[in-house]
Amino acid sequence: MQNQPSPLILTFGMSDPVGALGVQADLATFAAHGCHALSAITGLLVADSARVEDMLEIDTDWLVGQARVLLEDMPVAAFKVGALANVEQVTAIAEVVSDYPDAQLVIDPFLSSLPDSGLLDDDLVTAIRQLLVPQASVLMLSQVELARIAETWREGPSEGMLAQDVQELTGSGCQHVLVTGTAGSTPGMRSNTLFNSDGMLASFDWQHLPGPFVGAGSTLSAALTALMAHGELDMPDALKAAQDYTSGALAHARRFGMGKYVPNKFFRIDTLTSHHDHT
Repeated sequence: MQNQPSPLILTFGMSDPVGALGVQADLATFAAHGCHALSAITGLLVADSARVEDMLEIDTDWLVGQARVLLEDMPVAAFKVGALANVEQVTAIAEVVSDYPDAQLVIDPFLSSLPDSGLLDDDLVTAIRQLLVPQASVLMLSQVELARIAETWREGPSEGMLAQDVQELTGSGCQHVLVTGTAGSTPGMRSNTLFNSDGMLASFDWQHLPGPFVGAGSTLSAALTALMAHGELDMPDALKAAQDYTSGALAHARRFGMGKYVPNKFFRIDTLTSHHDHT
């Protein structure tokens, strides 16, 4: 038996009963990429496939306890930080991950399904920017979320300021900023663009699908984290592979209830199984 057959990733995030968001989505996506997920829960959601109705915040001491016990027992290749409930959680997680500088750190803190549209309050956004972002290997966010985080350091409109806003983040120590869902190079396409301290590193178009989906962003950030944990690809190639996987998961998404479509994290296995069933 192998002691450690696959990379271990510790994910901090919400517990979603549907399995479309947060920790449950990460568990499936990491597994689909040959990684094993460890988890520290930041909040418990009351949710169905249409909406998140409520959230219970997990006590910060309990959150830290979950993480520290795991980290004292086994080595992790990467961390993923998803939606957080309060400033105390941000402070605590920032302290935990700072003890493991060699592990990759992917931050995807905005969760559009939350009742506040995932744009958080000012203090929480500021804490994430000041404490977590400078440690990040990758910060993933949309253009709207980038403008929202930019409000914590700049007054005035943010139109046309994307490159400058990104530079503020990479200048703070963040290695890469991934801006999702920008206009693609052709009509009907969207683009995910990766930046580092030197500017734009790569940009990949993808076909916009009508959906509506729940958990598309969580799938992308989890796939990217898993590919980084393996350490075999450079960042642009890892992003391209994560985006291709996410596109496939969305193309094979399923509607379990009366709400949104849930990305199929195991579409590659399902496709292979279906192929064997017909041969």
